[in-house]
Amino acid sequence: MMTNEETTASPVIEGNNKVLMERRGHVAIITINRPEARNAVNGDVAQGIEAAIDQLEADDDLWVGVLTGARTEKGWIFSAGADLKAMSTDPGAMMTEKGGFAGFVARERTKPVIAAVDGPALAGGTEIVLACDMVVASETAVFGVPEVLRNLVAAGGGLFRLPRVLPRNVAMELVLTGRLDFPAERAHHFGWVNALTEEADALDGAVQLAEQVTKAAPLAVRESRKIVLESALADEETGWRLSNEGIAKMFGAEDFGEGLTAFFEKRDPVWKGR
Repeated sequence: MMTNEETTASPVIEGNNKVLMERRGHVAIITINRPEARNAVNGDVAQGIEAAIDQLEADDDLWVGVLTGARTEKGWIFSAGADLKAMSTDPGAMMTEKGGFAGFVARERTKPVIAAVDGPALAGGTEIVLACDMVVASETAVFGVPEVLRNLVAAGGGLFRLPRVLPRNVAMELVLTGRLDFPAERAHHFGWVNALTEEADALDGAVQLAEQVTKAAPLAVRESRKIVLESALADEETGWRLSNEGIAKMFGAEDFGEGLTAFFEKRDPVWKGR
């Protein structure tokens, strides 16, 4: 197992070490690196995550992202959400024009991102997880949106995304009570968390899942992701239209021929992403 402390990650933005990035093959590992502040989001974190997603989107050799949090002296934590001290002085600093809160929750992107959650993901931390496409969490991970306890509203997507991944009444319980102890095991039961791991293994589990995704054709992955998201709340007519448009794009791609050739030759395809 490789922990965050053993990686070869480097700052995404020169002079700003609050978000680190490491490349493993076609996978980009993005780490929120404010352990002294429980990986809470401030301006540096928001700018760093946005820059990391910019790099992920722009690099043809990167196909999947994994987003995680650095280990603190007191143990694992994904993110405690918004830095309340920063919020009290300059709440806009933790927002970016492209990504909204944390430079991520409202970000338009084409490539999948998997959350690797060890320890708590609270408030905005939960909303960052909800903005990811899949979730791998350790058995010690917990979620919560406690904004109502501070006379705030979970404005980073939690109020409409939670009812999409959890039953309505369960989501309502989290939102209205502000409880901080919704366990990953229960989230896994309802299908929000894709896979459970032992403590400290969430990153390895997320990388393994990402590597499974990289075995598929990257263009088909991105188009399929797009169709799933755009058709989730749409009618069947829209779903059929999007699906037909998607398959037409794949027929015209160079990787379409490679997929067929590899099948007939009984070998793994070598995708070019075009």
